Amino acid sequence: MTEVSGHGEEMYQLVERLYPFPRSITGDGVRATLDAIGELIQLHRHEVPTGTPVLDWTVPAEWNIREAWIKDPSGRVVVDYDDLNLHVVGYSVPVHQRMPLAELQAHLHSIPEQPELVPFRTSLYSEAWGFCLTDRVRQALPDGEYEVYIDATLAPGHLSFAECVVPGATDEEVLISAHVCHPSLANDNLAGIAVATYAARILSERAPRRYTYRFVFAPGTIGALTWLELNREYVPAIRHGMTLTCLGDGGPFTYKRTFGGDAVIDRAAASVLRQRADTSELIDFFPFGYDERQYNSPGFRLPVGSLMRARHGSFEEYHTSADNLDFVAPEHLAESLSVLLEILDVLEANARYQSLSPFGEPQLGRRGLYSAIGAAGDPGALQMAMLWVLSTADGQHDLLAAAERSAMPFSTVRVAADLLLKRDLIESCDPA
Repeated sequence: MTEVSGHGEEMYQLVERLYPFPRSITGDGVRATLDAIGELIQLHRHEVPTGTPVLDWTVPAEWNIREAWIKDPSGRVVVDYDDLNLHVVGYSVPVHQRMPLAELQAHLHSIPEQPELVPFRTSLYSEAWGFCLTDRVRQALPDGEYEVYIDATLAPGHLSFAECVVPGATDEEVLISAHVCHPSLANDNLAGIAVATYAARILSERAPRRYTYRFVFAPGTIGALTWLELNREYVPAIRHGMTLTCLGDGGPFTYKRTFGGDAVIDRAAASVLRQRADTSELIDFFPFGYDERQYNSPGFRLPVGSLMRARHGSFEEYHTSADNLDFVAPEHLAESLSVLLEILDVLEANARYQSLSPFGEPQLGRRGLYSAIGAAGDPGALQMAMLWVLSTADGQHDLLAAAERSAMPFSTVRVAADLLLKRDLIESCDPA
């Protein structure tokens, strides 16, 4: 945590800066978001024209909004996009009409069970318009004629996404993906963006790195599909991956496994979360949520899990105006960054070994390992870790297997392996 504690405030400031941008799956709000990220890390930007086929989909028209409001019969503005961009249903077509309240109600969205909150709604891929407001305001609307106005455009344009590639010693890649399409949702969207951005910064300063890290900042669903369509050449190089979301709240961590459920990234995340004192949870893959479902689809089957804290759809602030700047905190962002980096550290350090003394247990004492154990602070744990490494060093099992079987921290197992390497009791089976 020491390495990242100072980044908590910086990540929060990024969330705060991005919060008011009018994001959707296309448009100037996404570009402004990528501009801000690009001030912190080196991005490769991509603009894909409307109408471009991407797998079974097509890049849609670009949506931009400038102004929107509802005026009641007295001319008073009762809903104003300038106050909160959640007030307008995403991808609403332009409209300027007068209509009675009964007709307007069909275009209004609220949450009766949460009367003080504004919901997040979108009308992607269908021509519609609407406003979101608190149920308290909705119930108080008087009868009469209302004026509604949405100054927006749906026109040929582009879908924008960006990548940050941090080269490693090999071409094998770790994919980290964050969606950039939600407006004014601090936890579900912006927290994942902030953690991904600062993870890229930190990794770029580390050397040497075993893996190449590819950070993708793209609109949900259509953005990931577009990236997959345009980057088929890189897909075979992806060895591990995660989508990042909902990482700014104070809840315990949740990790959603890959489709196969036993990928190395699944095991690395489980090893890290198992050592935490909170009630971190591992859940199986299901085909809903974020872009892990695109990466895990049958034609790609990439080993991409999902790291989050509060699970999407399971907290009362989800997709409402309560997912605001007060719902996330610098210390939670810093902790999430620390957990992510710890998982990536496991990937970097994991390896397979072959015992050079496989017939029975080698004598550790005459090789000076007991003195090395005594200097480690926890001689019992480290001695047991060495025995587990020796037991699993058959060329087939990796260090994660020793950590899993022993329920020890991976870092302890890694130290044990290093000691055994120095005493020529094991050798690496992995390519250099």
